[in-house]
Amino acid sequence: MTKARNKGKTASDQDDLVFKALAGADRRRILDLLRDAPMTTGDIGKNLPHLDRTTVMQHLGVLEKARLIISRKEGRCRWNYLDVSPIQRIHERWIAAYAAPSADLLSKLQRSLETTDKRSRSSSNRAANIT
Repeated sequence: MTKARNKGKTASDQDDLVFKALAGADRRRILDLLRDAPMTTGDIGKNLPHLDRTTVMQHLGVLEKARLIISRKEGRCRWNYLDVSPIQRIHERWIAAYAAPSADLLSKLQRSLETTDKRSRSSSNRAANIT
């Protein structure tokens, strides 16, 4: 069902769904709950007592549409599993690309400070030898 809904979507469309899903605090909390182990929908609801079951199901639907979770029915239970691949794709596309220049600047700053510190120590040692 999820594949049929997402068929024909571009990578940009899929990224929009991921950002929309991550925008909700309750949905982020659900992802946090699933990070350690899969959970049933009922167990997720128990961990979010301020939400009714219908609202939990709606949040799970948004997460499933964004492909952030995979659900599987087992008897009367619906098991929900975290799928981190969309988050990894977002990280590679957005975060890593924008973090690299900042990391480079921090490396240059560190080298500059180390060079300045060495010069300062060298000057201090010469001054101590003169006196």
